[in-house]
Amino acid sequence: MPREYPRIAGISLQTLAANVFLMKKLASIWQINGENCAAMQLDATDRRILRVLQRQGRITNAELAELVHLSPSACHRRVQRLEQEGYIADYVALLDLRRIGRATVVYVEIKLSGQSDEILDAFERDVARVPDVLECHLMAGSADYLLKIVAADSEDFARIHRRYLSRLPGVVQMQSSFALRTVVKTTAVEI
Repeated sequence: MPREYPRIAGISLQTLAANVFLMKKLASIWQINGENCAAMQLDATDRRILRVLQRQGRITNAELAELVHLSPSACHRRVQRLEQEGYIADYVALLDLRRIGRATVVYVEIKLSGQSDEILDAFERDVARVPDVLECHLMAGSADYLLKIVAADSEDFARIHRRYLSRLPGVVQMQSSFALRTVVKTTAVEI
């Protein structure tokens, strides 16, 4: 005959203990980098707010509230929460590169002499100081890094190459590719 366990509100203590264990396990799983996953959930309204702000960063709160069907105060609270939780990293003005004389975009693949922390750290420290580098990505594949650089023209890129790129530590090979035309360009991600 199976053993009878004491019951609380009709539930056995064994079942309650198993549920407590499960809840503790789930709580530990739901922790990501010290943040609670529950706080990281976006509802449909949050997503609408983020979609609009990605494309219209200067929209007023009143206009945003109307577009997402909220009161202005509720909309403002949600935007503040999205900022505090890190969903909104920053607000910036995107410049027209042609208008400021920097229409040439060059992608540069970099291969380093090794993968030690010292070599990677030295490269990353120095490449961060190159004013013409918009992006630098550590890569998997044949190149170690991929840089996105803007220049006025090919002569300006030659200046950047001589003055900065050729002096980066640990570089054994570089391959530059000039963008002929931008087909798709957006800063908005699908939410």
